[in-house]
Amino acid sequence: MKELLWLLLIPIFIGVIAGLLQPNKKSKRKKRNVSTNKKTSNTSVSTVLRTSKSCRADDIILTSSLSDINGVEFERLLALYFRDQGYTVHEVGIGGNDGGVDLVIIDKRGEKTAVQAKCYADHNLVPVQTVRELVAAKRNHDCILTLLITTSDLTGQAKKEAEQFRVEYWHGGIIEQKLRAWGKWRPTTKSKAK
Repeated sequence: MKELLWLLLIPIFIGVIAGLLQPNKKSKRKKRNVSTNKKTSNTSVSTVLRTSKSCRADDIILTSSLSDINGVEFERLLALYFRDQGYTVHEVGIGGNDGGVDLVIIDKRGEKTAVQAKCYADHNLVPVQTVRELVAAKRNHDCILTLLITTSDLTGQAKKEAEQFRVEYWHGGIIEQKLRAWGKWRPTTKSKAK
């Protein structure tokens, strides 16, 4: 049984290690674009906000659409949401190198869930590597369950991997429904999904 478990885990470890060894071209491109965007006057506010590492006040986040917040603010919004749902929330990866986990939420029974939040534009899908990192990282936080939440969606391969390793995921439409039903999130600007 242990040998079978190791055979299942080896591809995950290889994927995580391979991802760590490869240069991240997307993040370099984002950094370049951010500095360029700050210098030009024709920059869209949404583009600069999405790539920013700063976090505005909770009242501003609660009145902003998902397309108008950055990754750090999305993580904060989720922390506020889960607290109101009765979870104890540890904001472990807010704004930094999270190693695959942004929040650890603990339900009333004491079950821990590792949460990874991805605030992406609709056309940017969450890759399979993100699912693999979350599966591997949940052990670092002593979690049993995993939840991937994105403002966009997952690639086909990422969905298959999530199903295989029992990673629950909420895509943009689901998270927007949950936030609206919550009642405290009231975006005053046009939301990207209707």
